[in-house]
Amino acid sequence: MFLQTSIILGVIVVVYILALQLLKMSPELSMIISAFAGALVAGFGIPIRHIVEGSFAYLDIILTIVTATIFMNILEESKAISFIVKTVVTKFYKQRLVLLILLMLVLLLPGALTGAGSASVLISGGIVAMVLHSMGIPMVNVTAIVFLGAALSVVAPPVNIYAMIICGGVNMPYIGFFMPILIPTLILAIFTVIYLGWKGEPLELNAIIDKLPPVPAQMTGFKVYLPFIVLAILMVATRLLPHAFPILGIPLIFIISSVVALITVWLSGQKVNILLISKRTVKQLFPLIGTLVAVGIFVQILTLTGVRGLLVITVLSLPIWLVYIGLAVVLPVGEAILLYGIAAVLGVPLIFLFNSLGLNPILATVGIILICPLGDALPPTRIIGRLTVETVGYKDSYNNFLKACSVPWIVITIAGICLVIFANSFKFLLI
Repeated sequence: MFLQTSIILGVIVVVYILALQLLKMSPELSMIISAFAGALVAGFGIPIRHIVEGSFAYLDIILTIVTATIFMNILEESKAISFIVKTVVTKFYKQRLVLLILLMLVLLLPGALTGAGSASVLISGGIVAMVLHSMGIPMVNVTAIVFLGAALSVVAPPVNIYAMIICGGVNMPYIGFFMPILIPTLILAIFTVIYLGWKGEPLELNAIIDKLPPVPAQMTGFKVYLPFIVLAILMVATRLLPHAFPILGIPLIFIISSVVALITVWLSGQKVNILLISKRTVKQLFPLIGTLVAVGIFVQILTLTGVRGLLVITVLSLPIWLVYIGLAVVLPVGEAILLYGIAAVLGVPLIFLFNSLGLNPILATVGIILICPLGDALPPTRIIGRLTVETVGYKDSYNNFLKACSVPWIVITIAGICLVIFANSFKFLLI
């Protein structure tokens, strides 16, 4: 049985590599084709029922991503993000440290709310990069800041796709992750932007204000922040008043916040076409939705053929020191190949292992997901890395960009491994 399952795994790996490298297919399509090949070799033919079940495995995550991105796109269309950046620059242009930290928070926000690093790059990456470059920061460092900020935004709460996938795989509720994810992410993000952006020149206010996108005169003041305040209240109310406030669910919370954002925009005299924004959102998220559907099918077939069980047993049988060291390499490389699939393929068995060792599963999960998004800068996919280079307008060598990321990359990796090894010592984060 072990030999048969190993052969199936070998077929899946070979077909995936051939589809990805030789036939130049996307990682998502390569995953689906390799899953089909594994099912055929295992004697299941084309298991339609499992394909359909796998396609809907992450429907709740997809709904969260779509509603959150509609919310962010409404704010982008109304120039609310531009207003926030302009306000931050105007008030803190003389205080470099504060300005760097606030710009990083603006960069983290879209990805944290949508779960997609591409959202941070597309919505706030360009405007933040413009300000950073005007502060005398070399373009290679600016590109590294935007990428690492986007990578950390994927980890930041409230929407963390990696954690949701792992929780679904180990039957653990996605509860109690907010502070354990938020605190390490903020610390690492602040370190990154200060390390890469501290050296530079004083910011010339008038010069940068002229470069920033124009903000409608009506879109100013408290009304800009009202949708964010409503979002925060709805998310916190369920936790603070569990017996008095209904459980709305994250997708519904984002829908309500989107309605508030629309009303705010309309009252400001602006015309925003929600249908066009919705169509643009679906088009924008189609690759990510396709990834989650492909991962669902892939994991479903791995479970059907016994390969998932083989991976779990293999991970459980490895020397623990080798597992800890391997996290630094296997997780980013796996992310570069499987994208979010790494959370299901390796994240789930790793949590089973760490839980069997008595480590806190929430903190161990946080340690794993801190490292995973770094792989989005590595070949063959380089999805967020390529998008960052294009959005920022970086023209130099891609290897120089990776070198600029190296020190924060190492610090983030060490932090993730330490959160796993010393998970029980960080229980104070479980607020």
